Amino acid sequence: MTDRREAVKKLFTAQSAQVDTNRGDAYYQELFQKCRARLDELRAMTPVNDVDFHEVLREDGYGRREFMKWASATTAALMLPSMFTPLVAEAAELMTRVPVIWIELQDCAGNSEALLRSDGPKIDEIVLDIISLEFHETLMAPSGHQAEKQLEDAIHHFKGKYLLFVEGAIPVGAGKEWCTIGASGETFLDHFQRLAKDAAAVVAVGSCATYGGVPAASPNPTGAVGVMDVLKGKPLINIPACPANPANMVGVVLHFVLTGQVPELDSLLRPKFAFGYRIHDNCERRAHFDAGEFVEEWGDVGAQNNFCLYKMGCKGPMTFNNCSIVRYNEGVNWPIGVGRGCIGCSEPDFWDKYAYERPMADANIKAPTGGVEKSVDEFGLGLLSAAAVGIGIHAAASVVAGKKSDDNEGASS
Repeated sequence: MTDRREAVKKLFTAQSAQVDTNRGDAYYQELFQKCRARLDELRAMTPVNDVDFHEVLREDGYGRREFMKWASATTAALMLPSMFTPLVAEAAELMTRVPVIWIELQDCAGNSEALLRSDGPKIDEIVLDIISLEFHETLMAPSGHQAEKQLEDAIHHFKGKYLLFVEGAIPVGAGKEWCTIGASGETFLDHFQRLAKDAAAVVAVGSCATYGGVPAASPNPTGAVGVMDVLKGKPLINIPACPANPANMVGVVLHFVLTGQVPELDSLLRPKFAFGYRIHDNCERRAHFDAGEFVEEWGDVGAQNNFCLYKMGCKGPMTFNNCSIVRYNEGVNWPIGVGRGCIGCSEPDFWDKYAYERPMADANIKAPTGGVEKSVDEFGLGLLSAAAVGIGIHAAASVVAGKKSDDNEGASS
């Protein structure tokens, strides 16, 4: 038991690898061997839940072929060569070694709903049976004092080893007393800080948890902020969007299992495998943008021919996410695919800045530094510089300062 717990601790306290800018066969061969050793170490551990992974898949009607197709797609999503597909498949089998606590604060439970509708191996296999999901208020059977006891037991048993998923914003202003949880009346802020203290790493899921989201929209009566504005001394991974794509949630956990490392992050602490490129880069309407063919008003000839939606308020050129690749509802479609422009929900302060349908010329939004061809880090750092915010990987969290700066600019214009 002690050896297993030490192995779990080692898994989640590993630090991010240095970015290799000249990756080639030698790099990936070395990484392959490290992942192989990591999985061998995990396989030697006693799982938290004794579940036969493939038996669970068979009971739900999934054969080996379907599972390997999912593993292949996930490998590509993690920006790994196809040679890693067998390792990703094995990592999924070993997810029982990962204790997870999931809490909801100021939110609509949209990210939990999205996860429940994830494709590939479904939620029952990926999370409830495969991952050791120790606490999730929306999904668990106990309630009230029983639920609180289950949470306290999980914190005590997996102290320093569990992965804390946070869904929802955290109120820190004068209205924070309105938001309490449990019979003790613990505020959301105190609740989060107590759980984060004993976590090995924290994952903020959705725009509310990452940047404050809708609860932080003007006038923000509770003083809502994102996790990165209050978290100190713990590794943090942001998975924004409204809701976050379940493929990215699963991808983050798989990355931990596979490598024992924090994924490479951009300046806003988002994993680059999911947020390393813009919606614009892989949009099915990109050719129309390049050709200068735009929808000018809803229902016109351009709309009937799927022209670019930029003039109708699409934020694709300034939004970093993999929606255009992964899509939603088992990969069936995504907003731009159904004729609705991107609202930039994976970017800071999207509700106040981007959530509207009007031509970009009328938006009073400054173009990103360098225009639409900038990379994710250049774009992110440009935004932060404009907001007079520090660039440190955890200092990037103070996007609130950027919001205040933008609000002041808006008031003066």
